[in-house]
Amino acid sequence: MTEFEKYIQTYISLIPTDNWIQEMKNATNETLKIYADLTEEQGNFAYAEGKWTLKMLLEHLTDTEKIFSYRALCIARGDQTPLPGFDEVEYAKHGIASQLTNEVLMEEFQLSRLASLVFYAKLPQDRFLLSGNVNGNRISVETIGKLTVGHHLHHLNIIRKRYLPNF
Repeated sequence: MTEFEKYIQTYISLIPTDNWIQEMKNATNETLKIYADLTEEQGNFAYAEGKWTLKMLLEHLTDTEKIFSYRALCIARGDQTPLPGFDEVEYAKHGIASQLTNEVLMEEFQLSRLASLVFYAKLPQDRFLLSGNVNGNRISVETIGKLTVGHHLHHLNIIRKRYLPNF
């Protein structure tokens, strides 16, 4: 197993059932419930020096959603152009989460996730098997979808363990 495959498996192993699209919906609902209950002050909370605030974390989930969805769309449409990676630290550094309300960040996340859910729900089954080159690695449309869910669940676990106990 390559390092890339190990990285992917770390996230995919977090998905509790084989129905990853339903798990995507479940993770969405849980995230929106958590953020709906936060005050603005809590949204600006980071559990340690140098760690992201809850607002930054939600902006990261939204950015990642958009990037992963774009990758899946390109590959599902037969585009074999190699797709770049992205540096989440740089994205966060240049993000604007601190300037936005929890509500605005939740709305953008929800809309981005809805677009992903609609895309995957209408995608013909044979397209899930198509693969392309992302950041120098082969990956299928289905694996990108599962990675989206596993990545989200990874961050939900961090929110539960490192953020919520402080409130």
